[in-house]
Amino acid sequence: MNLLQARPLTKEVFAPFGQVIELDGARQFDINGGTTRRFHDLAAIDALADGGRPIVNLFRAQPRSLPLRLSLMERHPLGSQAFIPLTTRPYVVVVAPDAGGRPGPLQAFITQGWQGVNYGRNVWHHPLLALGEISDFVVVDRGGEGRNLEESPLAGEVEVRW
Repeated sequence: MNLLQARPLTKEVFAPFGQVIELDGARQFDINGGTTRRFHDLAAIDALADGGRPIVNLFRAQPRSLPLRLSLMERHPLGSQAFIPLTTRPYVVVVAPDAGGRPGPLQAFITQGWQGVNYGRNVWHHPLLALGEISDFVVVDRGGEGRNLEESPLAGEVEVRW
């Protein structure tokens, strides 16, 4: 079994795979007569390929058992996919660069709980990895015609540690 060490999620280390959705560094301003603070344009949503449209979903993720073992990665060739947690519970993010149509070397990150991620189009990632309890996420991705999911089994099982 291969071991994968998760590290803290930051904008800089995640940039090759998409964006970290967080408030630090965001453009912000007051709206609604000063009663609301707007944190503006937090992720580059890419959903219009081949006539697609952005859709908003709620995903309710079951907590994963420990030790955390991975055997499959997925990607979305027609659009990005953003996950915004509705809790402050940390979760694990696993991504990989493309290596000839299959996942390359895996990288794992542990979130600070309130951080979201936006996977860029065609970025290999593991399905949701909630920890500890059922966790809800708002998910913004692509709706429309066309096959927007590719899955790839990993060559061997991988265990994530942090």
